[in-house]
Amino acid sequence: MSAVIADGSADHAAGYRAGRTLPFRVEVVRQLRRRRTLVVGGVLAAMPLLVLAAFAVAGTPGRTGRTTFIELATASGPNFAATMLFMGTGFLLVIPVALFCGDTVASEASWSSLRYLLAAPVPRARLLVRKFLVGLLFSAVAVTLLPLVGLAVGTAAYGWGDLQLPAGASLTAGQALPRLAVAVVFVLLSEIVIAAAAFWLSTATDAPLGAVGGAVFASIVTGVLDAITALGDLRAWLPAHWQYAWADALQPRVEWGGMVQGVSLSLSYAVVLLALAFRGFTRKDVVS
Repeated sequence: MSAVIADGSADHAAGYRAGRTLPFRVEVVRQLRRRRTLVVGGVLAAMPLLVLAAFAVAGTPGRTGRTTFIELATASGPNFAATMLFMGTGFLLVIPVALFCGDTVASEASWSSLRYLLAAPVPRARLLVRKFLVGLLFSAVAVTLLPLVGLAVGTAAYGWGDLQLPAGASLTAGQALPRLAVAVVFVLLSEIVIAAAAFWLSTATDAPLGAVGGAVFASIVTGVLDAITALGDLRAWLPAHWQYAWADALQPRVEWGGMVQGVSLSLSYAVVLLALAFRGFTRKDVVS
């Protein structure tokens, strides 16, 4: 077994096919049954209800000079969905993305089951691809779940109507839904850098909490740096600088510039981080 663990190879039995190891469906079911998946899903589904209860207790958000999506949350169901996306961007949605992608390989190591997966034998590159794709799948569900439940809850509470924009204009509900879909897709793509960072850390440590926490900490640091205006144009190289560019999709006329730059930066960083993950893990002597 040591030879398998050290270099990921073995004398294969007759009929062995690497392409049949660790099926995607099996990995999805394994991750779906984990308690942390159910907890994250429950929390994200409950958030719109908690916000709705807060509005019911405290009243409609008041105007504070510059109008925001939060102040327009009670205007309609689409407005409430946009508000939930606004609240989730920057931190709330970072956590499930970091969790689903950062916990995946490190948890196997912490359970001492990683070496047995490789001894099956599952090729290391295939193991990483399967783990990362499943992590992205659950991340996509998490990012979509928050505004989707917000749309349902907001429509039930405030009715189906136009999406009122902070600038004073509005979009019909028929226009708002595809725009909200574009916004959700952008948020997911902009979070891929967090997913890649968490995944890289997951391949480098046996502590799932360290991988998840490291990615979340990196997100916080970039957000703090982006708030330092003295950095000037250097802030444009920070993923956090573009995280709210999805709001450009919710304008009378869509502005694509900021979203394109944000997605390009996120994917560029992600490619580098994933390359580091694959390079390090394929050379790693797995003993856990």
